[in-house]
Amino acid sequence: MALTARIRTRDGWAVSHAVVTVTDMTGTQVLRAEADAEGTVRDATALTPGAYTVIVTAVGYAPAASSAIVTASGRAEIGTVTLARQGGAELPPPGPWTIDPVHSSVSAVAQHLGISSVHGRFTEFSGRIEIAPDEVQKSRVEAVISAASIDTGNDMRDTHLRSADFLDVESYPQITYRSAGLTAAGSDRCTVHGELTMRGIVRPVDLSLAYLGTGADPWGGTRAAFRATAELRREDFAMNYNQVLQAGIAAIGTTLRVELDIQAVQGDSLPQA
Repeated sequence: MALTARIRTRDGWAVSHAVVTVTDMTGTQVLRAEADAEGTVRDATALTPGAYTVIVTAVGYAPAASSAIVTASGRAEIGTVTLARQGGAELPPPGPWTIDPVHSSVSAVAQHLGISSVHGRFTEFSGRIEIAPDEVQKSRVEAVISAASIDTGNDMRDTHLRSADFLDVESYPQITYRSAGLTAAGSDRCTVHGELTMRGIVRPVDLSLAYLGTGADPWGGTRAAFRATAELRREDFAMNYNQVLQAGIAAIGTTLRVELDIQAVQGDSLPQA
């Protein structure tokens, strides 16, 4: 194949309707190809060796342009092109945004036996985002998670996680997060500084947050998407239980990786089903 490329969204999904246009240095179009269902572009048209401009477009996404060098073989390997949602480089409109739990996920990953991972998620949570109109750093995030809603796909393990060895849901039914400020790390990325309360213990926790874009929904509303990650140490929240194997390896890792995929609806409430 003379031209190959992979078109993806910021969170790794294929953009199946993307179009790749190649122009020479005079601005003349020499090739146009569409991505397949997997977001992959393959075109057999041989190109004259030299420098070209590659433009990738897709409805709902901001165009992406880059330079490409075609080798003596007539091939151009573009690699992976990441498209941002239209308006994705700008923050959502100011005002309140309500987290939609049906289209969001709050999950955590822990190392198991030193060789693999155990994945869990919380199925009940709510939250609110307030985008400040003038100073983004003053924007706020608040979230409440039902500790008992932990789900790792194994009833025995989930029961243990709800016990006093871990979340102690009878004494501390809620996990809360409240932001205390933001630090910009780019046009669409920031670090959220905040406090996490779990098992009645308050600790500072930073979220590494990426803004994925804004778009209309089928109910006449506007939605914004975010992805955030953080790392927690279980011992910081008095979850010191562990089983050490004969080789000295802990059955459950002491560090948790938290992964958040958030979809928020503009306004103070969610649309009625």
